[in-house]
Amino acid sequence: MNRSLSNTVRHGSCCRRAWLKAIAGASGLARAGFGWQIGGARQGALTREQRDRLTPREVISQLKEGNERFLKGKPAPHDFLQQKRTSSQGQYPAAVVLGCIDSRAPAEIILDTGIGDTFVARIAGNVVNDDILGSLEFGCAVAGAKVVLVLGHTACGAIKGAIDDVEMGNLTGLLARIKPAISATAYDGEKSSKNELYVDAVARTNVLHVAGVIRKRSEILAGLEKKGALQIAGAMYDVSTGVVSFLS
Repeated sequence: MNRSLSNTVRHGSCCRRAWLKAIAGASGLARAGFGWQIGGARQGALTREQRDRLTPREVISQLKEGNERFLKGKPAPHDFLQQKRTSSQGQYPAAVVLGCIDSRAPAEIILDTGIGDTFVARIAGNVVNDDILGSLEFGCAVAGAKVVLVLGHTACGAIKGAIDDVEMGNLTGLLARIKPAISATAYDGEKSSKNELYVDAVARTNVLHVAGVIRKRSEILAGLEKKGALQIAGAMYDVSTGVVSFLS
């Protein structure tokens, strides 16, 4: 084989290997959802087009995948500076998370999301009031989020305080919002704040109760859910295991 022909063959072989590698890489990215996935390895923040292609069910599925990455200690490679730059002129989050202020339950970390992926509201006991409802309505009806996720957690101090009838300044009124979950929790064991299983059972009931309150008190959000444009869901985060369990 002459030198010219040999070079041509080698060049063609290299091109073919590069092409196959690119195809394999693209396939892998498609399977993982990268390039449009919430929290995925994409360039910049979530765009309107990427967000609008997602259904509420797909958003929840990707939040679950984010928690799985967190559990494995393999979060997506976030370029937060690039996400900051690309979201500076507009934001298109796919979900609104209503969580507790507990320092052990940061939604962005345990669900492995990036800048521009989610709105996050945090209040002790992940309860809902007029201001929170207004924020949720803005996030969904105005900004276009597809999911409202009420995120409770185990060993919740606000739940314990409500069980113990704690009264302290403005906290008294906040804890009162948890009381309906206490009476609605069916439990055969010791109903005490010292009983971790009971506390977690009430926290779970509280998540479902808050989701119901959102539907009842917000015609806007309830209407979006009826049309299929939104899903109001609940989840519990285990502060010991790191697992987020979706309830609805």
